Amino acid sequence: MAISPIKEPVKIRRKNLANGNVSLYLAIYINGRREYEFLRLYLIPEKTKADKERNKQTLALANSIKAQRIVDIQNGAHGFKDDYKAQTLFYDYYTALTEKRRKKESKGNFSNWASCLRHLKKYDPRPTLTFADITPKWVQGFHDYLENEAEAFGCDHRTRLERHPLSQNSRQSYFNKLRACMRQAYEDGVIRKNPMSGIKGFNAQEGTRDYLTLEEVRAMAAADCDYPEIKRAFLFSCLTGLRRSDITKLTWGEVTKLDGRTRLIFRQKKTGGQEYLDITPQAAELIGDRGTAKPGDNVFGDIRYPSDTNDSLRIWALRAGIDKRISFHVGRHTFAVLMLTLGTDIYTVSKLLGHRELKTTQIYAKIVDAKKQEAVDNIPKIF
Repeated sequence: MAISPIKEPVKIRRKNLANGNVSLYLAIYINGRREYEFLRLYLIPEKTKADKERNKQTLALANSIKAQRIVDIQNGAHGFKDDYKAQTLFYDYYTALTEKRRKKESKGNFSNWASCLRHLKKYDPRPTLTFADITPKWVQGFHDYLENEAEAFGCDHRTRLERHPLSQNSRQSYFNKLRACMRQAYEDGVIRKNPMSGIKGFNAQEGTRDYLTLEEVRAMAAADCDYPEIKRAFLFSCLTGLRRSDITKLTWGEVTKLDGRTRLIFRQKKTGGQEYLDITPQAAELIGDRGTAKPGDNVFGDIRYPSDTNDSLRIWALRAGIDKRISFHVGRHTFAVLMLTLGTDIYTVSKLLGHRELKTTQIYAKIVDAKKQEAVDNIPKIF
């Protein structure tokens, strides 16, 4: 009697790419189910001996990963201890992760986590959804839902006159929240492999950056604002680039004197990064005298809720003869553009803003380039 061969549970598959390379991935068969794991390993066209050697090493690495996956499956099949907790309820885990961010991160980022959760539940409303249910196919389905079905305010039950699809940046933000959750689950040992590996997300859509010119900042400073504390805080943002969240939590213990200069030593609320920022004499003047204030006392007083603040800023701007869409964050944009316009190199501006990546600052450089081009175009004809 012939013995039928044992079916290999893991196979290396290949996919030809448009650039001529070949992507390697694993086809994994477990309990009648087939899953794919993209390895992010690529074979290149073999034009030289070095190319052949590189491909040889790549295949060896792929076979090593394949062998480890087979061992993982065999251990699970033969009752060995499995440290992975794939039956964990996904929404419980995601909610707990969101709550951890409530006090550590900005209100806006926390709201994005919460909004993503609402869209996830609209996409898959099962309360019993586990990590075992979240396959690459499920992830791709959520991606397609965000792209084709999800609506702005789509999880809001209030009646609206019109429905609009999600913006590109909202799609990117929500998909990245799921990616961050799955990455954390992998690090916590909840899942053996990340189902989002190899699945492309959304590219960010570059938005506009409203800002004030130096003349407009001077006009704002000369005009009356209904709330002096809002005026003081906004002008401080224009001169330092600080976000609203960092200004409202700034304490006197974070204001120091060093070699006759005023320096702020604080931790950014949004990124958690430790910052050391020397400020101008005018910015220090806006801070005022400490008097009898304790180290834990706030430097700035109440500047009201964000919506109230922005309404007051727009009224103040109109009094200054400025018809622009003003929000508190315009102060930060204004500082960045002013620094670049005055000739400060982009790396220094990036450090002053506390950006983690230089590409975030490069958006402002494009604004300055546009202003330079506009200035050149204004040169009159001379012949």
